[in-house]
Amino acid sequence: MVCNPRKNALLKDGNKSDRIDARKLADRLRLNDLKPVYHGETGVRMLRELARSYLNLVKDQTRVMNRLKAMYRSWAIPCAGRDVYYARHRAEWLGKIREAGVRRRAEHLYQQLDMLQHLRQQARRELLAESRQHPITAKLRQIPSLGPIRSALAVALIRTPHRFRTRRQLWAYSGLALETRTSGEYRCVEGQIRRSKKQISIRGLNKDHNHDLKGLFKGAATRASIQPGPFQDFYQRSLAKGIKPTMARLTLARKIAAITLTLWKKGENFDAEKLKSQAA
Repeated sequence: MVCNPRKNALLKDGNKSDRIDARKLADRLRLNDLKPVYHGETGVRMLRELARSYLNLVKDQTRVMNRLKAMYRSWAIPCAGRDVYYARHRAEWLGKIREAGVRRRAEHLYQQLDMLQHLRQQARRELLAESRQHPITAKLRQIPSLGPIRSALAVALIRTPHRFRTRRQLWAYSGLALETRTSGEYRCVEGQIRRSKKQISIRGLNKDHNHDLKGLFKGAATRASIQPGPFQDFYQRSLAKGIKPTMARLTLARKIAAITLTLWKKGENFDAEKLKSQAA
């Protein structure tokens, strides 16, 4: 068994050596207290590597764009919007910089941005071409707000739906599960054990999760909340019930994740009428 090191806080306590660690791991294995790490399927290895490349390029491009805007703002040059990134406006923006060294630095950032944009488009084409080798991406593409890129990334990040027994396990893996804390649930009243009526406190979403998958489902929920369709109707009904917009988007992200898992496991097509019946 390859166990999850995040769940083995006991190894950090006391003296540490290979013999002591082996003894502690053996004790926890005997108590069935070790959490295994999922190894994955080899059938999506190519798609998974292409997805990693695409996500890394997206993050690198975002980092360069943030650095570019931060440089302008450090010289008190307002740069709201996206015009600062476009090639047709670069001469105008570079002309606003008086210092030659800063202008040269901005030119280097623009060169990085151009190269990353080209590499991102190339990685995007390769990712879409590889995703067509997996028939499940065509079914997931039927889900509103997922689209071809998010469908390919979902297959690459989840790999197989059978690793999750229920939708709640997928929510926890995606960082969409609520963590609760409670203590003193039961008390003795007149010699009888009774459960306390104290409300369970919620401490937010779980911290140990796949950040890329969380961004995927939250991005899909954000797009679905403003795009006409069945998910927008579901979002509007949640707001009508008095739910806060942030919680409504979280509920919508959990709904999209659950539908993704169901369609993948059963091999069915997306049906908006089933969504309406569940919402009712």
